[in-house]
Amino acid sequence: MDMDAQRVAIDAVVALTDCDREMVAAFIRRFYLAGVKDPKRLTFKGLQALARG
Repeated sequence: MDMDAQRVAIDAVVALTDCDREMVAAFIRRFYLAGVKDPKRLTFKGLQALARG
């Protein structure tokens, strides 16, 4: 289940931004390891991080 949260978030961010999957995965993994486990939060935080560059 936990890995599903990461996968869902990565798929969503890649679909919304067309960014490189590996780069998105690195962002999402960092948030996940910091304790964010909800796919919606991971997606939101991933989008925020990518928008900041």
